[in-house]
Amino acid sequence: MLLLCALSLNVLGPSQSPVDRLSRRASVAADRAIALVTPLAESSQSATAAATRIPLNHTVDFFVGELEKQLIEAADAMPQWKYPFVPTVGEFKGVRTFGQQVKHLAATNYILAAAAMREPVPADAGDETGPEALHMKSEILDYLKGSFRALHRAAAAIDDDNALIPNTPISPLIGQATRLGYVQEALIHMYDHYGQMVIYLRMNGIIPPASR
Repeated sequence: MLLLCALSLNVLGPSQSPVDRLSRRASVAADRAIALVTPLAESSQSATAAATRIPLNHTVDFFVGELEKQLIEAADAMPQWKYPFVPTVGEFKGVRTFGQQVKHLAATNYILAAAAMREPVPADAGDETGPEALHMKSEILDYLKGSFRALHRAAAAIDDDNALIPNTPISPLIGQATRLGYVQEALIHMYDHYGQMVIYLRMNGIIPPASR
């Protein structure tokens, strides 16, 4: 009889005490709480990540705005009577005048912005030279400002898919053209001509506004 009791205890195990039962219930309750809280925590982390993500077009448009300010201020800093200025000391044969520099970069902005938006190129953009009829500083400045409005529209249209779009003849992005690519090309091109405009200004004793 004693042997059978011993075997019965070994098979069935000892009965749980009240403390054991409470501990077991607490453990089950904790597991259930974790199961409920975990999805909420993961959802909160996802929402935080989404809130801290900045759309690509916002970043690109920021730099369009930065260059817009620098270029318009530089173009405005040169007096009207100096817009026909071209350097004569050194090898500058055939280079553009100051006014032509401004018109050229504005025309290129228009062309690349139109390509990014898949719209017709403005007829007066010419072969990246801008309208022949524009000679006065105020007219050229207005043309430059309009080109930035077009470029802001193109930057706003950039999406994260960065899909291929048709080529434009002035761009080297043949077969690789995207809205992002065209706006970046415009930014790179403007930095090139901004540097030249700075040289023209300094040769005339004018400190570029961005350096004051």
